[in-house]
Amino acid sequence: MDELTQEVRAATWIKSSYSGSNGGNCVEVAKLSEGRRGVRDSKNPTGPSLIFTSGEWAAFIGGVKNGEFD
Repeated sequence: MDELTQEVRAATWIKSSYSGSNGGNCVEVAKLSEGRRGVRDSKNPTGPSLIFTSGEWAAFIGGVKNGEFD
């Protein structure tokens, strides 16, 4: 198992505050080393995770704040 896989498995995952409590579409985010962020489906915690570099994450957050995904 590589280092990133180990880090993702050991990470502290936080459910989005926008996720409902009805078991619907929920995402979790984890801070990883080197400024990276992991994103996964909270209903499938052992499934795949998306890993974003710090630059990719900053661009995503900027887009959210600017309403680019509304």
